[in-house]
Amino acid sequence: MRLLWQFLAVAAVWIVGNLGMAAVKDSPWLALVAGLSTAVVAVAVYRWVVRRTEHRNPDEVSAKGAGAGVGWGTLLGVALFGAVIATIALLGDYTINGLGTPENAVALLGIMAGAAVTEELLFRGVLFRNVERWTGTWIALVLTGALFGLIHLLNANATLVGAVAIAISAGGMLTAAYVATRKLWLPIGLHFGWNIAVSAIFSTEVSGTKTRQGLLDTTISGPTLVTGGAFGPEASVFTVVLGVVATGVLMWLAHRRGRVVPVRRSTRVDVPAELAA
Repeated sequence: MRLLWQFLAVAAVWIVGNLGMAAVKDSPWLALVAGLSTAVVAVAVYRWVVRRTEHRNPDEVSAKGAGAGVGWGTLLGVALFGAVIATIALLGDYTINGLGTPENAVALLGIMAGAAVTEELLFRGVLFRNVERWTGTWIALVLTGALFGLIHLLNANATLVGAVAIAISAGGMLTAAYVATRKLWLPIGLHFGWNIAVSAIFSTEVSGTKTRQGLLDTTISGPTLVTGGAFGPEASVFTVVLGVVATGVLMWLAHRRGRVVPVRRSTRVDVPAELAA
């Protein structure tokens, strides 16, 4: 039942926050405020519901290390997507024409902050963390990663290939970032940095959501295998390859730190207290 209550509490913030951001999306500064407010409220609600249902302080969202985790994660997310765009540009399929719409970039910062925080709290903080108790790390990573990909089929320009690409790359990479640190700050920063690079900086489509133009005026066209087509570069083969490599590195680091919970075939997996947090 605790998984259900935790999911419902954070999902409620996710839904209300999305409605609020959609209502003010044409006002850049209000959209920024709405997105940041959604992020703050979501963390507060997560802390509250975990305390109520698990009778512990949720160390995975403790203030200690939050700035460094989000900061380094954001830089890593921007760098990783920048590498994808650079590769596509080298092939001649991505062109920068000039300055785009800076005010849209401001709005996208807020929208992506709200999305990154609520989605990480739901998929890594609630779903993965609870499922891992029963299945171990690797099975939980595959199951929640697949669900993370499937949820993107609800987007306007969604494709099955895009959803599978998200499941393999983002679903694995973001979960591995949590496992390696046992904190939610690095995956939140990584998710946020990736999304603002996709939208606010490089002005490409975010997971088939009909994303508005960001800071740059750009053109992307070419083979779907390279560009991701209508879904955007997140369905590109380069994104998938980079995501798999990043997942592998982070899971290797998690293994070195003793943070991977093994699979057990009988009863519930006993997750050590320091890893359950």
